[in-house]
Parts: sequence; structure tokens; C-alpha cells
Amino acid sequence: MACACTLMGGMGGMTLLPDRAHATAPRDVVFEHLTWTEIRDALAQGWTSVIIPVGGTEQSGPFIAVGKHNVRATVLSQRIAHEVGHMLVAPTIAYVPEGGTSPRTSHMRFAGTLSIPPAVFRELVTGAAESLRVQGFRRIVLLGDHGGYQKDLRTVAQVLNRRWAGTGAHVIYLGAYYDVVAGSYADYLRRRGLGADVGTHADLSDTSLMLAVQPDMVRQDALHHAALPGPSQGVYGGDPRPASAALGQVGTDMQVTAAVRALQTDQNGPISP
Repeated sequence: MACACTLMGGMGGMTLLPDRAHATAPRDVVFEHLTWTEIRDALAQGWTSVIIPVGGTEQSGPFIAVGKHNVRATVLSQRIAHEVGHMLVAPTIAYVPEGGTSPRTSHMRFAGTLSIPPAVFRELVTGAAESLRVQGFRRIVLLGDHGGYQKDLRTVAQVLNRRWAGTGAHVIYLGAYYDVVAGSYADYLRRRGLGADVGTHADLSDTSLMLAVQPDMVRQDALHHAALPGPSQGVYGGDPRPASAALGQVGTDMQVTAAVRALQTDQNGPISP
């Protein structure tokens, strides 16, 4: 019987090399659904690109569950990975900067929000990326679904790309994914006469995007019977009540398309082997 791996090394250590003759394509793009040997074999076949989805746990008004960003980042990263090909999706980072705790500021003024300092967040993302690089991943994509830490993701990518120069690995900060929300998607909503309903948080746009991805995260009955919510309820501008899954589907499609285009035109080389 053929051995699944070759053992090399002495008393000081052991290296496990894949039996490439028996390697198959991974059964899923989701890291957490694969065994370590399946990930090892995927790397051996050239699946050396990986997305690190970044979400966040924050209040989003009375009508959207606090895991909004985590769910959207996870689901849409998987769509992007499938479309690009030869790409896996690492576990979603749910702990991000959301405001101060003493005194409580920004989203931390509301129950349900979890926040870590920006420096800790940058180190967390850096550690995740380094972990993937040393395993053999060569293209590590940072995809963030929340606006508050975009500059931190950009900084991490810049720092790591300098640090990794000459290693054959690089980081992509996928700003194109997030930029759609306040850009082409907001323009689309305005063209439909919904400009007054577009705010900056937990608004028509935010609620529609959530309805398109996982509608049970939105308390639709309460939303449809509500008076216009405002900042005291965690809704910043606009009006979420006209939100719909159909409107959100347009936005999520735009985000996926923009992300795939950015990855396929990566100047460091193609994603697929």
C-alpha cells in the first residue's frame, strides 16, 4: 500500500511531504471545511491564493444582527474564490476596531459591539497572513466588509509586501470590494430615485445588502412597521425601510465583480497556476 506521505528528518524534526500522485482538488474552498492534508495537497497543486475575510461585530441599528459584516465577508469571499479559481478562503476575522471602551465611543456606545485596538488588529491580520505565507500560500488577499479599518488593511499590505520582497509571496489589499458600496452601488440607488434613503450605516444600502446575503439577519417585520430610525438607534442617515433583497443583489453582484476584476488584473501575476 502506498504511503500517503514521506517522512524525512532526524531526531530534531520531521517534514511531511505530500504524495502528489494521489492529490485531488480540494472538495471545498473553505479552510475550516478541509483537513490539513487536503490543504497541503491543494497547495501542491497550485492553490496558492487565499482570501482573509475581515468582518466585524457591531451594532447596525435595531433591525440588523450584529454579525452582519462577518456573514457578508464570508459568503461573498466564497463567491469570489469560486469565480477566480484556485483560491481558498481562510476563517473570517470577527474582532476589529469599533471604537473606544473608556470612554465608550463610536459603535461601542451600543450593546453588542466588540472592539479591539487598531494596533492589535493590525498584528492579528499580520499574524494570519504570515501563518499562510509560511505554509506556501503566495497570494494573500485582505478583504474587508467594514469601512473603519480599511486604512489598517492597506497599511498591513504595504508593510508585508516590503517585508516579503524577494520571497515570491505578496499581499493584495482588495479595496475595490469595499469601494463599491459608497461608489457604483450608491450611484445605482440614486439613479433609481433612492438617494434620500442612502446614509452611511444601517441605511437602505446596508440593509439591502444583508437581505441579499442572509435575510434572516434582518428583522423585516419590525423594520416595515417602524418609524424612521435615527442616530440614537444606531442608524446614521438615510432610511432602511425601503430595503429589499433585489436591491441588495445588485450591490453584492457589483462587489463580487469588482473584486474578481481586481484579482484577475493583479500585476504580480495570475491567480491560477
